[in-house]
Amino acid sequence: MQVEALLVLLLIGAVAGFLAGVIVKGYGFGVVGNIVIGIIGAVVASALLPRLGLFTGTDIIGQIISATIGAVGLLVLIGVVRRIA
Repeated sequence: MQVEALLVLLLIGAVAGFLAGVIVKGYGFGVVGNIVIGIIGAVVASALLPRLGLFTGTDIIGQIISATIGAVGLLVLIGVVRRIA
């Protein structure tokens, strides 16, 4: 992976984590934690969503939407696990 692609992934993940923290209230980890979750969610979404047939586009907005979907899913999953444990 090139350095530019990695920086773009980190930036998109940071935006997605912030948006996911705003969307999913009560399951967040603070601003920094949500940004980390957003970065992980971006990686997960970039791997999973195309395999599920969901295509949000190749532009920056589509990538942010895709990463936000991944981050929201990850935050909800972590919140459910926290409630159970």
